[in-house]
Amino acid sequence: MDFTKMNGIGNDYIYVDCTKKDLPNASEISIKVSDRHFGIGGDGLILIKSSDKADFYMEMYNADGSQGQMCGNGIRCVGKYVYDNGLTNKTMLTVDTLAGVKILQLHLGSDGKVETVTVNMDSPILEAKEIPVDLTFLKSYRNDKKIPESVTADIKAREMIISEEIEVLGQIYNVTCVSMGNPHVIVYLDDDVDMDKFEIEKIGPYFENHKAFPERINTEFIQVIDRNNLKMRVWERGSGETLACGTGACASLVATALNGYCDNTATLHLLGGDLKITWNQEDNKVFLEGTAEINFTGTIDI
Repeated sequence: MDFTKMNGIGNDYIYVDCTKKDLPNASEISIKVSDRHFGIGGDGLILIKSSDKADFYMEMYNADGSQGQMCGNGIRCVGKYVYDNGLTNKTMLTVDTLAGVKILQLHLGSDGKVETVTVNMDSPILEAKEIPVDLTFLKSYRNDKKIPESVTADIKAREMIISEEIEVLGQIYNVTCVSMGNPHVIVYLDDDVDMDKFEIEKIGPYFENHKAFPERINTEFIQVIDRNNLKMRVWERGSGETLACGTGACASLVATALNGYCDNTATLHLLGGDLKITWNQEDNKVFLEGTAEINFTGTIDI
């Protein structure tokens, strides 16, 4: 199997061109090649395929073999891959995913290669049943807590999970839930917490597999620096902690803006680098901008 290892601010995947030949047993292959000791190493496997609805189709698998719906960092690398490898000459692309068709604007560097990509990540999903979230496991819903005044009145409180309470490992956390094609729960940490020493590997699995989240969930731990800067660490379902998560950064910006902690444009500072996120509330679209890089190419027996 010919492959290209790529990353979007450290969120790394193995990419395979399947526009002419499909790759069977992709789930099992993702487990094998994602292994950082005995495989190529990565957060998962992404197949680039032809599409009858868009310019290309992105099919992604997590490191544990489960299929993912969407990855903001991964889709930027798809844009770089198809342009730099001559599969297209367009700098405005459409890529179909399990979370719908996304629009990519490719920004070229002085060498004529793709340097950064802006992705229209579409509209955030805020309704509990669509994320999905089981409301019976949220303490504040059982206590009939009302939605914050900062949220627009035309959205019913019972449809959204904003500044709600959840119990994990005997501790109460204040959370907001957003889907960007895949589910996210955003958890806010106090200013005195050392984010670099925060033991995400201990708490992350308990959020991921909490009964409130029937399809498991990605968890973003956020510290607000100021209204235009947020610090973030992420525990991704099926992959564990990763250096970055594009959909998670988008969900975090939306959640933080809804809570009134930041403006509609902010820079998310992740372990792997920075992402600029903008939520245009006029048309309710979220835009993600960041780099896409090639690590290396190769061939592996599968």
